[in-house]
Amino acid sequence: MSRIQARFESLRDAKRKALIPYITAGDPMPALTVPLMRALVEAGADILELGVPFSDPMADGPVNQRSGERALKQGVGLGDVLGLARDFRRQDSRTPLVLMGYANPIEAMGVEKFVREAASAGVDGVIVVDYPPEECADFAALARAAAIDPIFLLAPTSTERRIQQVARVGSGYLYYVSLRGVTGAGHIDLAEVAAQLPKIRAATRLPIGVGFGIRDAESARRVAQSADAVVIGSRIIQEIEDAGADHAVARVKALLRPIRQALDT
Repeated sequence: MSRIQARFESLRDAKRKALIPYITAGDPMPALTVPLMRALVEAGADILELGVPFSDPMADGPVNQRSGERALKQGVGLGDVLGLARDFRRQDSRTPLVLMGYANPIEAMGVEKFVREAASAGVDGVIVVDYPPEECADFAALARAAAIDPIFLLAPTSTERRIQQVARVGSGYLYYVSLRGVTGAGHIDLAEVAAQLPKIRAATRLPIGVGFGIRDAESARRVAQSADAVVIGSRIIQEIEDAGADHAVARVKALLRPIRQALDT
């Protein structure tokens, strides 16, 4: 059983919903990535998503784009991200860790090498935004063979066929993108989320996480009424950007704690 599956099972037994925060590796500086990850766990995160900086992040809005640019300017690449994952895993053997990024860095490293190195670093799942499920069955099988869950995105525009494809090749959890747009764009349509998730549940027994547009405790609480997990990224990245390196850790913890409390109440 993977760490992700085990975490969702323990949460289900406790009748709790998962909180999954996202940060970009290397932002605002590489030395702060692991302390930020630890702070997120201390504030109540159940699973961590760690972004791999990329020069052309098609699904990212301005806030996340700037975080990637800051990391890239400091030379942070996929190999460095895997090193940060190893550093985190030396201190935390329990919290599931998911890498989120794009195909180009993986292809440049080599898919087999990436999977091997990610497994060695203690990575539990991977979201590759521009790997469509119908074209990467081999990658998904390779990842699962290394005990890494391939996690795929669904959107309000996803067809029934796409939902079936994702349900067939994905594992760990499914990531429902609640907005028709990039990260941080607009406000989440809670009614549409509530209407769409039953269609997805009819195709899979995997937990469903909802992200894009969740910015505070109230929106997280309302999403959790329908979803198994709440994913929050741009709001955290904005907090890091506003706080600066000296105050980022404290500000991130202060942001996440009331969201955790809202999910638990």
